[in-house]
Amino acid sequence: MNESRTFARFWAFATKHEDKHTREARRQLAGGARGRVLEIGCGVGANFPYYGDAATEIIATEPNPHMLTAAREAAAARRNIIVQSARAESLPFDDASFDTVLSTLNMCTIDDPPRALAEIRRVLKPGGQYRFFDHVRYDHAFGRFWQNLADPLWSRLLGAGCHLNRDIAAMIRAAGFRDVDLTFEKQLPPIPPVVLVRPHIRGTATA
Repeated sequence: MNESRTFARFWAFATKHEDKHTREARRQLAGGARGRVLEIGCGVGANFPYYGDAATEIIATEPNPHMLTAAREAAAARRNIIVQSARAESLPFDDASFDTVLSTLNMCTIDDPPRALAEIRRVLKPGGQYRFFDHVRYDHAFGRFWQNLADPLWSRLLGAGCHLNRDIAAMIRAAGFRDVDLTFEKQLPPIPPVVLVRPHIRGTATA
């Protein structure tokens, strides 16, 4: 519980000082959400200001109880956001019940990403859209070497089990989504320790 409180404090600080690249990713992905929306791992509610009018109903989930409190405070400014506790691997929603699922910077900390992606696909309506942004493993051996080396210590220090070296793009494709459209990006500066999380993917996939 102390680790979850520590990470919640860290994440609240980090989201207040995000780089331009991350803010733009949130603006693009949340801003493009449509209809009934599920946001998994909403953290402290950093995406909430970017939702547009096309998102008619938003349910946001978060398993960390300390971030959940901050997210509910952030949601109070909008009438159409409901925040509740849930894990991505076990979503308490009916099949085909959402038009859009949004996930930003989540798959690094989820215990079982393939199971979470299967749940996302399950709750999306046919033709519904998964919108995502994550830091991922490097596309070359040198970068992957340093990520693999640092990962055990990194995941323990951050407390939330953040992993540096997950091939999330491959996981999304393996989950059975259609029309996977993603961009591999390296817009963060190549300086320690940010260089370890420099590669990101941003994109959409269809259920």
